Amino acid sequence: MLAVLWGEVGANRVVAALADCIVSSVNLAEVHTKLVDCGRDEAIAWADILTLGLQSVPFDDALARAVGALVRTTRSDGLSLGDRACLALAIDRKATVYTADRAWKSLNLGIKIEVIR
Repeated sequence: MLAVLWGEVGANRVVAALADCIVSSVNLAEVHTKLVDCGRDEAIAWADILTLGLQSVPFDDALARAVGALVRTTRSDGLSLGDRACLALAIDRKATVYTADRAWKSLNLGIKIEVIR
């Protein structure tokens, strides 16, 4: 999401997949936080996120448990709670993950991970 909103390299790969993308409510909060933290007005930041047209998935108990379980297999990669929330949702939905973090490519989680740059 940030690659698209900030016009970064690789954003075109994400834009091409947006119609089929879902996002955890945790990751919506994470992106909103980053935009506001970088100085964007809170309301404008939220409106920008909504322009992406992503389907938001509530963060429920099952995803919370999956995020906690992922800490063991991802600890050495330094993944944040937000990173693990993204991966947990992808595992649950058997979905492809799009990321700019090249370290994710080495994760063996049974899902497809697309590094956008």
